[in-house]
Amino acid sequence: MTTSQLIKNQKPGAARREGHPGIALTVIAACQLMVVLDATIVNIALPHIQEALEFSTTDLTWVVSAYTLTFGGLLLLGARAGDILGRRRVFMTGILLFTFASLLGGLAQEPWQLLAARALQGVGGAIASPTSLALITTTFPEGPERNRAFGVFAAVSAGGGAIGLLAGGMLTQWLDWRWVLFVNVPIGVLIAVLAPLYINESERHPGRFDIAGALTSTVGMASLVYGFIRAAEEGWRDGLARGSFGVAAVLLIAFVFIERRAREPITPLRMFSDRNRSGTYVIMLSLAAAMFGMFFYIVLFVQNVLGYSPIMAGVAFLPVTAAIAVGAGLSQRFLPVLGPKPFLLTGSALVVVGLAWQSLISPDSSYAGGVLGPMLIFGFGMGLNFVTVTVTAVSGVAQHEAGAASGLLNATQQVGGSLGLSILTTVFGTASKNEAEKQLPKFLADGSAEQKAEFARTHQLPAPWGHEVLAQGISTAFVPAAAMALLALVTAWLVIRVRKSDLEALAGTAGPTAG
Repeated sequence: MTTSQLIKNQKPGAARREGHPGIALTVIAACQLMVVLDATIVNIALPHIQEALEFSTTDLTWVVSAYTLTFGGLLLLGARAGDILGRRRVFMTGILLFTFASLLGGLAQEPWQLLAARALQGVGGAIASPTSLALITTTFPEGPERNRAFGVFAAVSAGGGAIGLLAGGMLTQWLDWRWVLFVNVPIGVLIAVLAPLYINESERHPGRFDIAGALTSTVGMASLVYGFIRAAEEGWRDGLARGSFGVAAVLLIAFVFIERRAREPITPLRMFSDRNRSGTYVIMLSLAAAMFGMFFYIVLFVQNVLGYSPIMAGVAFLPVTAAIAVGAGLSQRFLPVLGPKPFLLTGSALVVVGLAWQSLISPDSSYAGGVLGPMLIFGFGMGLNFVTVTVTAVSGVAQHEAGAASGLLNATQQVGGSLGLSILTTVFGTASKNEAEKQLPKFLADGSAEQKAEFARTHQLPAPWGHEVLAQGISTAFVPAAAMALLALVTAWLVIRVRKSDLEALAGTAGPTAG
């Protein structure tokens, strides 16, 4: 499309909005921060949610997974909706739905009400998030300006998790756990008000919605995650767990066939024809799987073993945010010069080291000795990776497919996080049960009458025996987390290539992408 055609297709007021790229980027980044932050802001409040609504420890993972599953499963459909209906319109719809669901979640009185609200939040996030990334590709020209915008977006995406932990701690301790959800309401309303003022509407592309693909992928992934969580509670011989794995296999295979035959699939398989782009999807899937587990289990450790308050637990994660920001800044600056491979190799290797170090955690570990060091290494590695993966995944994509490319990247992050957390929960559950069997005789021999009465009521071993159980489960769970990061490292080594055309595009010296 020529410049004259673009000007002709603009709606009234578009030129005025183009004069405020900083405000437009702020609105887009604020949406992404709210959506990403919500995947972890609830984590700090999990012990309080568990007590208030009477969740079991393994069922508590659904408070996270109910959000990430619908988010990841419907991201591709949300991205497609932006291409067909107009990205600003869909962006605002997603924000308003997310805001409404946050209000419902804060008002929940039963576990199912909270889980339903979290799932609805995921639907709203799935509509808004991929559209926000696609809006960057249509707002900023390819080259240094877009790279800077991607740097801000990727830094928000990577650092949002740690920021959410801090914000969650403050809201939980100073107000109530419900405010980790209520806080989204005024922010969402403000974004919805500013979006039509400073963001241009994109050109609409006629097309169809791949409802069958969206349903089979979402339900298939939900069944897979449920199978892992069920196996953590009841064991691998449980019929319902095995049945869930069977349903997941059938639906996910059906999803591939549907996408191959669909005229306008939500997952265009041609997106995987580019070697580097395919590699980045695998890397994102693997790293997100490890990252979600790290946040979830370290939160439990610092609060339940180290005895940190919600605010102190949030503060404990601030170094991760700083490390991510430093890594993201370095990769953004030197990516056009060196290409993606050096950053993906170095970043993934650091993540492996950090997670392997965390697998040594024990009840005697201090914050400085057992948590801070590995978190800094982990965060710096993730910072190097996130900007690189984001830019590489959407680089060179035609504008009319920007939504599909960005949606697929976001989907791999959310689905990978949910799947990874469920796998780590299975490992955690098995290791915890085995350790509990070892600690129970010691507790029965040495525990006080009051502790035994409390154990009879809650079926949870008190400290120090309970600390041994929790620490053993967490340290064992970090072994497969490190293996997931190792998969990202191997993929970066074997798949990613540095090509002259990519470096030219990143530096802004290549020709324009066809639209």
